[in-house]
Amino acid sequence: MPSPTTRHRWPRRAAAALTGLALAASGLTTASAAGAAEARPATTLTVTTAVTTAEAADTPVRVNQLGYLPDGPKRATVVSASTTPLPWQLRDAAGQVVASGTSTVHGADPASRESTHLVDFGAYTASGTGYTLVVDGRASHPFTISAALYDGLRADSLGFFYQQRSGIAIDASLAGGAAYAHPAGHLGVAPNRGDTDVPCQAGACDYRLDVRGGWYDAGDQGKYVVNGGIAVWQLVNSFERARRAGTEAALGDSTLRVPERGNGVPDVLDEARWELEFLMRMQVPEGRPLAGTAFHKVHDARWTGLPTRPELDPEQRELHRPSTAATLNLAATAAQCARVYAPYDAPFAARCLDAARRAWSAARANPDLFAPGSDSTGGGAYDDGQVADEFYWAAAELYATTGEAAFRDTVTSSPLYTAPVDAFWWGGTATLGRITLATVPGVRLPADDLARLRDRFTTAADGYLATMTGQGYAVPIPADGYVWGSNGSVADNAVILAVAYELTGQQRYRAGALEALDYLLGRNALDRSYVTGYGERASENQHHRFWAHQNDPSLPHPPAGSLAGGANSGLQDPVAAERLPGCAPAACYLDDIGSYSTNEVAINWNAPLAWLAAFAAERHSDPQPGTPAVLVDPASVTVPEGGSATVGIRLSAAPAQTVTVTVARSSGDPDLSAAAELVFTPATWSTPQQVMVSAAQDGDAANGGAVFTASGTGVRGGSFTATEADDDTAPPAASCSVGYRVDRAWTGGFTATVTVRNTGSSAVSGWTLTWSFPGDQRITNAWNATVAQSGAAVTARDGGWNGTLAPGGSASLGFQATYGGDNPAPTAFRLNGTPCGG
Repeated sequence: MPSPTTRHRWPRRAAAALTGLALAASGLTTASAAGAAEARPATTLTVTTAVTTAEAADTPVRVNQLGYLPDGPKRATVVSASTTPLPWQLRDAAGQVVASGTSTVHGADPASRESTHLVDFGAYTASGTGYTLVVDGRASHPFTISAALYDGLRADSLGFFYQQRSGIAIDASLAGGAAYAHPAGHLGVAPNRGDTDVPCQAGACDYRLDVRGGWYDAGDQGKYVVNGGIAVWQLVNSFERARRAGTEAALGDSTLRVPERGNGVPDVLDEARWELEFLMRMQVPEGRPLAGTAFHKVHDARWTGLPTRPELDPEQRELHRPSTAATLNLAATAAQCARVYAPYDAPFAARCLDAARRAWSAARANPDLFAPGSDSTGGGAYDDGQVADEFYWAAAELYATTGEAAFRDTVTSSPLYTAPVDAFWWGGTATLGRITLATVPGVRLPADDLARLRDRFTTAADGYLATMTGQGYAVPIPADGYVWGSNGSVADNAVILAVAYELTGQQRYRAGALEALDYLLGRNALDRSYVTGYGERASENQHHRFWAHQNDPSLPHPPAGSLAGGANSGLQDPVAAERLPGCAPAACYLDDIGSYSTNEVAINWNAPLAWLAAFAAERHSDPQPGTPAVLVDPASVTVPEGGSATVGIRLSAAPAQTVTVTVARSSGDPDLSAAAELVFTPATWSTPQQVMVSAAQDGDAANGGAVFTASGTGVRGGSFTATEADDDTAPPAASCSVGYRVDRAWTGGFTATVTVRNTGSSAVSGWTLTWSFPGDQRITNAWNATVAQSGAAVTARDGGWNGTLAPGGSASLGFQATYGGDNPAPTAFRLNGTPCGG
């Protein structure tokens, strides 16, 4: 069980990964390839003396055990005391030599305390499985070369979040088998005592809140706004990046194993919404002290044992007092939500923006609500007494979403504005705001400031490349950067490399990001893939209360795609302290469930892994670096119903020859339309061409939204969003009552009837009834209304023929649904936005 004072939240020095940052770019070391060489008995290779026998490596030839992209870097590290180059062979699955050469002597690697050589076989690009690299007679683990290499990891690393969901039954068909299924946890069903009616710690508040849902944070079952914020931001940002690249379909609807698949919304956004809904539930309600702020966290009053199934946790749950850091995490992520979800669910996007504005105002009114570091009984403290970075991040997100001058002024007056890009983590979030300002289309900043901001990314990325070049394993953290959650730092720093690639198209930054994945997947001092299910020698006993097979064989190992925390020279748990004394920093790791300081899982580590896997998977068919990009200004436009608006489209650079850019709607409200074919020549590329976006007249009062792409052969695609400003009169508010009746129930399923009655004195013409399930109920079919469900939220619209409710009149709809555990009835209904009585 984790100690109350040493959690993966403990180390503060993620920023140490920028130690020694170089100001000039440095090329990756490459080995010269000689002709074919005969393998000979090993005389100079050693496995390693850097680790204990508990984690001794299998082979001195360290590779990415998953494999390599055909067009990506392909390097390996070899542990050897030899001071002269060694012969190497790349062999296919049949054992035939397909490439060969000699290694480059790198020498001492301080982080691993090993003597190393580098092998570069990047010139070989043929796809296949079962490759091995043989150096001086010793073979690596087998690996694959394929353009589709990271497709599975993209899905599994994102699937991790579904399995970390709280408040919903985990479905065997979605989770990978019966071993991973379990009833919903923390819905107040005995022996659980939350999270639908949670009291505060003594002195924090005198009321209770429904804070169900969200993701369990890590190996424990606490839920923390500050860590949830950075994790959900990275999932949504991954979709934003994919949309800019024109590859958002890879994260689109029905691409992941989530219950919401098939609802017309990109699955990664469905998953992120599960956390966003929780974050908004953590906001202090209006009329209460500190209204608009966010409670810092919710978790058990005492630490639970290992293992503990989530549905069997008997401890009392508690809300911990609001904090400014949590409030600004809510403001930032809800503002990001407002712009990204608008084309798919405009009411939800509007609710996000309202939550963001209220959180921003509350944080400004309460800038010094700091979570105490001593509050670590039953959960991590996540204390953060420096919130200038959170203010900057939240303002950047709000400005990117709204374009309002007040938020722009806050951004540009901040001392963090265009400051050097540094490593980010849950306690240091300024770089998240910088990523948004530098990459989200349509953000209006002075041209010189924007150029300086983007230059900061390349400077930081060049520093990481310099750090990698000086190491035997090409890791974007320094030798003293192996702290708690070091793998999360590796992944986060690789995200900065990938952002630099997006901004410049320079291949060295993409290569650096991919080599960081090499490290996580086996090219490291321990010859270990830190990602469960990926690689011949992958971790499988990460610290987790349900995925606890090592402690209880009836429980599963962590699912594929789960990232271990990684080497931690602090040895901050008893198991590591006992078994790893004197370990080299890069070798301070144990695949043991008891080593929580090296082997826990966490949402803020899996989020950058998923971001990188999506980047690697979606970039393998990109145009060559330097290809002109399609630029759209503005990146979002509001169109009056029955009217039109325009956007300007041009290229970022001259194309080699005439190109055609096609504009088309990719998703969203069909009432919004824009279709055009624009021709750009080497002489006209910089002249914006105007595209008209139209909004058709419709009969509803909703503000629809849509996403449009602008793409073509020989260019990097762009996109923009459009929102319809509806001019129809909203359906009248109604006095109403609702009856909810379960008609028939069986194990795992039921049918129900909902009857809505107009108790007012005026007829209601056209009705929409909404409610949220308090449990994990999922509607599978319905009658007498058009019903849609997203997470717990249900929207039922009249069927046309029953759309008029006379005074005293009623309409009924029915549905069939599934559930796990208990089946509590919803208690709050709204008719056309107005609360109804029972």
